[in-house]
Amino acid sequence: MIKLILIAGAGGFLGTVSRFLASRYIQNNLLSAFPYGTFIVNIVGCLLIGILYGLFQKGSIPDSGWRIFLTVGFCGGFTTFSTFASENMALLRDGNFFHFLIYTGLSIFLGLTATFFGHWVITKML
Repeated sequence: MIKLILIAGAGGFLGTVSRFLASRYIQNNLLSAFPYGTFIVNIVGCLLIGILYGLFQKGSIPDSGWRIFLTVGFCGGFTTFSTFASENMALLRDGNFFHFLIYTGLSIFLGLTATFFGHWVITKML
């Protein structure tokens, strides 16, 4: 059990650092009230987890340690629901209702679509 905790923690560390750097880079280059950084990172993370689950289903990544490292660890650290919720609260507080609706709606729709697409590409196309 300790080994799996360390594996998840290592993946989480790398995912969190990757999210921080990617989100910061995106947000600094797309100045807007819309939280593009978190939005793009979360959609990419959804696509990645769909791809990973497709690879797991095909048996391409059979080791449970790698599964924990990549999904619970890396993807769990890379994507962030708490930041998504916090940014939505900030949009509402600032009266940006249009951005709130677009951010929430597109995040949910595109997140689910990206997860489905990633899984579909791996299991049906490859």
